[in-house]
Amino acid sequence: MTDTRDEDATDGREVDAPTRDWLTHRARSSPEAIALVEADDGTEWTYADLDSAVEETAGRLAALGVRAGDHLGVLMETRVAFVRLVHAATRLGAVLVPLNARLARPELARQAEVAELNLVVCEAETEADAVAIADDALSIGDVPVASVDSPAGSHDRERVAALPASDPAEFDPASWSRSDPQAMLFTSGTTGDPKAVELAMGNFLASATSSAFRLGVTPDDKWLLCLSMCHMGGLSVVLRSALYGTTVVLQEGFDAGAAADAIAEYRVTGVSLVPTMLRRMLDERSVLANSLRFVLLGGAPASDELISRCQERGVPVHPTYGMTETTSQIATARPREAFTRRGTVGRPLLWTDLTVVDDSGEPVPAGETGELVVSGPTVMRGYYGDPAATAEAFGEYGLHTGDVGYRDEAGRVWVLNRREDRIITGGENVHPGEVVEALRDHPGVRDAAVVGLDDDEWGERVAALVVPEEGTGLSAERVESHCRERLAGYKCPRTIGFADELPRTASGTVEREAVRERLREL
Repeated sequence: MTDTRDEDATDGREVDAPTRDWLTHRARSSPEAIALVEADDGTEWTYADLDSAVEETAGRLAALGVRAGDHLGVLMETRVAFVRLVHAATRLGAVLVPLNARLARPELARQAEVAELNLVVCEAETEADAVAIADDALSIGDVPVASVDSPAGSHDRERVAALPASDPAEFDPASWSRSDPQAMLFTSGTTGDPKAVELAMGNFLASATSSAFRLGVTPDDKWLLCLSMCHMGGLSVVLRSALYGTTVVLQEGFDAGAAADAIAEYRVTGVSLVPTMLRRMLDERSVLANSLRFVLLGGAPASDELISRCQERGVPVHPTYGMTETTSQIATARPREAFTRRGTVGRPLLWTDLTVVDDSGEPVPAGETGELVVSGPTVMRGYYGDPAATAEAFGEYGLHTGDVGYRDEAGRVWVLNRREDRIITGGENVHPGEVVEALRDHPGVRDAAVVGLDDDEWGERVAALVVPEEGTGLSAERVESHCRERLAGYKCPRTIGFADELPRTASGTVEREAVRERLREL
């Protein structure tokens, strides 16, 4: 990393001095504190234990050629090995690039190219996908692959290095400044094209700090990690807990009943969830343990019905609004606000400025609807390798979120919908244009429109109205199969209807509400 942040000889100002990774400092200050608990069997890792394991992992990565500034792709589900890789990347000065194991191979290959990966680390279940995307990402050349498990694929075994079998190499721990890029996480633009959000250590530090002032932190806090670590909601738990010196209780794969039981068994004080997950937990166990101080609920709007259940059952729900480009939270409501002002996501966090602007980019008064624009130290550096998209995303008042909402007289934020018609299903973002493009690739599809329909389980579900080519005998099953070969499962239409023509306005634009009405009738 760069090491130019020293005292300025000309005016004596101290500017952003370099530092070691957070885990190094935490292991020195509280080595005996519990850093990690595996929910399945109760295995505990102190900060000293975790620090030692991370040092070993970093050495093995160094032996495979990972250096400061390299882009380290990780394709695996949430597990202890992933936690070790997060901290090992930071120790080496590498940029962490978590990849979503639920994506289809073509999607992953495009992300590998955009992020210019130097190495992909996988597990047994994702090994075949890792090899395929590394081979398909032609524009960046041969990308090596390593597995945290024993390589067991049917491909050439020499293609995948066994990370546990690599002899650790010596390396110089990286020095970090707040402006150094620490991670890249993917989001989609309005066209569905992958964009890598480049986040600096200072972004993560500001986010963790401002969140602590809103949620609070105690020495005995335990944060249940049951979200995917390829998303900000899961990754932030790992990084924040190392900064705070608190405990992560890690659940491999989300199970609603098991998650509720883990909260009770380990006296968990906090958990991050999307509404679908919380609803399932309350369905399974009715109430959650009274050890909880906060349930950070984001990723999709929470229904009034779910908030009412939380109030009735004493669940300390904190509806939150955030995005990858702002390193998680923008605004978060505390329970009292959530219960008395249904629908609000509370006020912006410390250091975050939120402005509501009209179509011309001018601020509007309280109570008037417009686009939400955000500025502050949690806002991304930009989209990696895409200066045009970065420039387009920023304006006079900061980052244009693409979300429509307003602030009331008391400063509370209310989010209404997307400027574009993004679909949020189970906490995952789906851009209709991306699904339409996949549908049009089918030779039997002449045209298609994609919208979101209300869904009790997922918040919204993807629905498609398809215009088939004449005489093809196109069926919903064939359309679904076609999509599953090209898109992640959550992006595939769950409701599929057919029409001779798409309903359009006089100007030729698809009339989306008319499309919804037709699909609701199915």
